[in-house]
Amino acid sequence: MYVCLCNKVTDGQIRAARREGARSLECLQTRLKVATCCGRCSDFAEQLLEEDSLACVSADLAPGQPCELPPCVAG
Repeated sequence: MYVCLCNKVTDGQIRAARREGARSLECLQTRLKVATCCGRCSDFAEQLLEEDSLACVSADLAPGQPCELPPCVAG
């Protein structure tokens, strides 16, 4: 489903970016250009990041094993 119509960004792209290290709207803006035009999608994009983060917490990980990936790098 399209989240950012202005830049044609889908929920799948946002979830993939989260798995690759995106943890903030600013990071999504750098990577995908989401919410850089009209901004109407920013709340939903942040919600998708949060939902994916919660899934990470509930994943079957050994104690102390981080789910986090490297931080966002512009590029």
